[in-house]
Amino acid sequence: MENNDVNFNNRIDLEGLKQAVINIKSELGKTIIGQENFIDLLLVALLADGHVLIEGVPGVAKTITAKLLAKTIETNFSRIQFTPDLMPSDVLGTSVLNMKTSNFEFKKGPIFSNIVLIDEINRAPAKTQAALFEVMEERQITMDGITYKMNPPFIVLATQNPIEQEGTYALPEAQLDRFLFKIAVGYPSESEEVLILKTHQNRRGVLPQTTISTIIKEEELKQYKERIYEILVEEKLMNYIAQLITKTRNHPHLYLGGSPRASIAVLNASKAVAAINGRDFVIPEDIKKVIVPILRHRLILTPEREMEGLTTDKVIEMIVQSVEVPR
Repeated sequence: MENNDVNFNNRIDLEGLKQAVINIKSELGKTIIGQENFIDLLLVALLADGHVLIEGVPGVAKTITAKLLAKTIETNFSRIQFTPDLMPSDVLGTSVLNMKTSNFEFKKGPIFSNIVLIDEINRAPAKTQAALFEVMEERQITMDGITYKMNPPFIVLATQNPIEQEGTYALPEAQLDRFLFKIAVGYPSESEEVLILKTHQNRRGVLPQTTISTIIKEEELKQYKERIYEILVEEKLMNYIAQLITKTRNHPHLYLGGSPRASIAVLNASKAVAAINGRDFVIPEDIKKVIVPILRHRLILTPEREMEGLTTDKVIEMIVQSVEVPR
């Protein structure tokens, strides 16, 4: 059986992709201490072409990690700070009258980039949130009847603060569903905290972003993403994904379950996890690695369970334990 796997492994060349991921992690490791799972999931999202919602208290390196990841890839990067008075035109762009030609010309907004970091996404009102619907799903925006396509790669990394509720707006379910992952970034351990202090001390005032080198070019990223499509997923694993998602729809603790978009997200993300690990086929562990961050923002608990303090993460774990793992 082992020999078959070795031969099977040579079907797609994943060595370059695997090495690029190792190099990116080591580059980010110069500045970012701990947060391995966070970085892993960001890389999976990048390869699976998915947007990421990053939730954590202030100061746990949400923004800097997203910025530094963008710096390891040779692409355009833009950052938008969401505020309560931000208008859709501040994000998408606006038509401006050209005095020379007397025609209106479309001036592109900061969303026209490759990796877009939206800081404090829940600070902008519903009108501005809605402006992101089309661009996140279809990679295009329609303005004055004209459609503008985004240049690939296009990925939105959005941060939000879970505890500061004053002046924030809950994201609509339709928008949450457009995020591949919701990553919860926690505090570092005590030993990691010591390393953070040492790294800061040794940096001697040098800004973290100046120490990061570019690892992969845009064309290489495109090739790696194309390899993800070729990763094999056996039918029994597709059935496993379908079972997990279907269970969320008729679970007594849940008011809202996962949509077919969630199933496709699990499929794509688990293929990216397999590729990062140098495998051209998905195993159940790949699915288990991505299922919580894919579902945690898509499920809504029943009011009774929410009042009892149950979390969507806990319900997902219960569902995963209740479904038999294919072997």
